[in-house]
Amino acid sequence: MELIQNILIEIWQVTVEMAPYLLFGFIMAGILSQIISRDYVRKHLGGGGILGAFKAALVGVPMPICSCGVIPLAASLRKHGASRGATASFLASTPQTGIDSLLVTYALLGWIFAVFRALVAFISGILCGIAVEMVPTSEEDEKEEETGIASSDDSPVILRMLKYGLITLPGNISRAMMLGLVISGIISGIIPDNFFADRLGNSPLAMMMMLVIGIPIYVCSSASVPIALAFIKAGLSPGAALVFLITGPATNAATLTTLWKIIGKKQLTVFLLTLALCALGAGFVINLFSPTLGIQDQISHAHEHISTLDYAWALLLLLVLIRGAWPSRST
Repeated sequence: MELIQNILIEIWQVTVEMAPYLLFGFIMAGILSQIISRDYVRKHLGGGGILGAFKAALVGVPMPICSCGVIPLAASLRKHGASRGATASFLASTPQTGIDSLLVTYALLGWIFAVFRALVAFISGILCGIAVEMVPTSEEDEKEEETGIASSDDSPVILRMLKYGLITLPGNISRAMMLGLVISGIISGIIPDNFFADRLGNSPLAMMMMLVIGIPIYVCSSASVPIALAFIKAGLSPGAALVFLITGPATNAATLTTLWKIIGKKQLTVFLLTLALCALGAGFVINLFSPTLGIQDQISHAHEHISTLDYAWALLLLLVLIRGAWPSRST
């Protein structure tokens, strides 16, 4: 009984800490959904080479699209003339971050970690795009069908922003978000603080373990953050947590299968290898500079300033997530 109580307390605490930032992120995502439309993305990412990969990563980093939502958009990009490299860059950078997930990262892991995460998503997207572009290709027919990119909506812009930010986007990630909170609570409730510190800690083995865990599973960029926090509290290094934050959202079975179809088998292998090396390299760098930048201290102090208003935000967030997880049949 005490164990269940500890798990519930951990889930509630993390929810309270991230609630105002995630809600603000949802609103910002709604604004971005109208400023950077999917039609705009398709129109401007047709180039190849380094420039195509750069533009794809630049657009992909802030876009609030999860690992599942990015698949039909990537297929559409490819169908509308985007190069394999630009498509791979978009698929690598977009699921890793989004305005909502970056704000949650700031809330739970500190601003340095949030900035570094965005930078890694951008750089890894470019590198994956360049690597895929360098792979020789044979002429193949691409026969992907475009699936539901965006429906026409004549309602006022403000309403479209709010609808996307508070209904559509939560509808896409709510179940994954709540599952991430539950997993975070279970890890924090069962595994004592610093349990892995002496066993794995900063070792390369910890990052390899996170790589093996992160590549096949599906977890959205926002839902991965409380899980990463739980791993850090259990004693894993910030670098190992970052490896999970990169590979978890960017790779899963559905994404890899789609990549196989739209860019090719050899290109998929290069994409996966490049992303894995980027994740391990980023993990090594953040561990190297963590003591100097005070990342561990930021993570520890990020949870000390909770006000009464934060509890109200948490309740509002739960309402939004529940509404998103079980949408009305009439909508």
